[in-house]
Amino acid sequence: MLSPTLFPLFCALFLCLPVAVIFTVQRELTGVISPPEFGFRSLSVFSLYSRNVPDASSSPVVRIRQPIPKEDEPLLRLASRVNPNLPPGSTRKLAFMYLTTSPLPFAPLWEKFFNGSSKNLYNVYVHADPTREYDPPFSGVFLNRVIHSSKPSMRHTPTLTAAARRLVAHALLDDPLNYMFAVISPSCVPIRSFDFTYKTLVSSRKSFIEILKDEPWQFDRWTATGSQAMLPEVKLEEFRIGSQFWVLKRRHARVVARDRRIWVKFNKTCVREDSCYPEESYFSTLLNMRDPRGCVPATLTHVDWTVNDGGHPRMYEPEEVLPELILRLRKTRPRYGEDGINGSEWSAVERMDPFLFARKFSPEALEPLLGMARTVLFNDSAGGV
Repeated sequence: MLSPTLFPLFCALFLCLPVAVIFTVQRELTGVISPPEFGFRSLSVFSLYSRNVPDASSSPVVRIRQPIPKEDEPLLRLASRVNPNLPPGSTRKLAFMYLTTSPLPFAPLWEKFFNGSSKNLYNVYVHADPTREYDPPFSGVFLNRVIHSSKPSMRHTPTLTAAARRLVAHALLDDPLNYMFAVISPSCVPIRSFDFTYKTLVSSRKSFIEILKDEPWQFDRWTATGSQAMLPEVKLEEFRIGSQFWVLKRRHARVVARDRRIWVKFNKTCVREDSCYPEESYFSTLLNMRDPRGCVPATLTHVDWTVNDGGHPRMYEPEEVLPELILRLRKTRPRYGEDGINGSEWSAVERMDPFLFARKFSPEALEPLLGMARTVLFNDSAGGV
C-alpha cells in the first residue's frame, strides 16, 4: 500500500499522463500541417500548396498539398492571409506579371532580359485568355507560367482589372519572397538591364503607381457605371486615375487581395463604354484611400499620350525604333500625381525616378529591338544615362 505522502503524487502523475500524450501527438501533427496563411515554402500556381517536412527517421519528405482555387473569391481570400512581410534575411524577388490576350510578341526580347540572371531573383506569371489560340505557344521563361485561373478579359469592362487581381493573388501565394509585383503589357519592352531594374525596385520601400487627381475626364469615369454607383464607398473627391501598369510592394499587393469593399463598386457593367476604364482607376483609387504615403504616385512604364488613337497611346513602328528613341525615353521624367508625393518625405520637384519599361511598340519592332538589346537596351551606360 502506498504511504499517505506518496498517494497524492501518484494520482497527479496518473492524471497528467494523458495530457502529455495529447500534447506530443498534437506537436507532431502541427509540425507537418501548418495553417494555409503561414509558412509557404513552395506553392505552384499551376499545381498545389506544399510543405516539406522530414519525419523523425529522416525518411523521404512528405508533401502536404492543397489545391489552389480557380475561382476569384476563394483565390483572393487565401491570398489575403499571406504574411505581408518577407522572412528576415531573405532575398527579395521581383514578380513579373504579364497580362495578355495574345501571344507575347516580345518574348525573345524578355528572354534576353532575364538571360544570365539568377532565378532566385524573379518569378514570371502570365494571365492569358483561355478561349484564344496562342501561336507561337509560350516557351522559354514563359513555359508553364500561365496561371490556371485565367479568364477572358476585354476593354471597357472590369475583366482587365479582375485579371490583374488574379495575377497578384497567384504571385502572393506562389512565393513568400516576392517583394515587388509589376504588371506588364504584351506591347511593353524593358529599357534597362535586369540588374538595374532589380536594384531599383528591391531598394524601394514604396510602390510605384500613377495617382492623378482632377483629370478632365474624372467625373465621366466616376459615373461610367451609373450616376450614383460609386457611392457611398467612393466619393468623387476620392476617385483617382492612373496607368494600369504599376509596381506594387508586397504589403500593397495584399491590400489588393484583401479588398472587397472598393472592388464591388468597380466590378460593375458600365452604362457608358466611352468612359469605362476601371483598370485605370481601381488600383489608383484603392491605394490612395488605403496608403497614399506608401506610394510614389508615378508609373515606371513610359507611354506617349500626345497621340490618342481611340483610347490607345502612340504606337512605335519599326522605323522609329532607334537608339536615340530608347535614350530619349530613359531621360524623360515621370509625371507625378497632382497631390505631389501624397505626403511622403520627398517633393515631386526633387524626384527623378527612372523609367524601367516602355510601351506601346508594334510587334514588327522586335527585330530592331533585338538588334540593340546588348548595346543599348541592356547597356545601362549607353548614352550616359
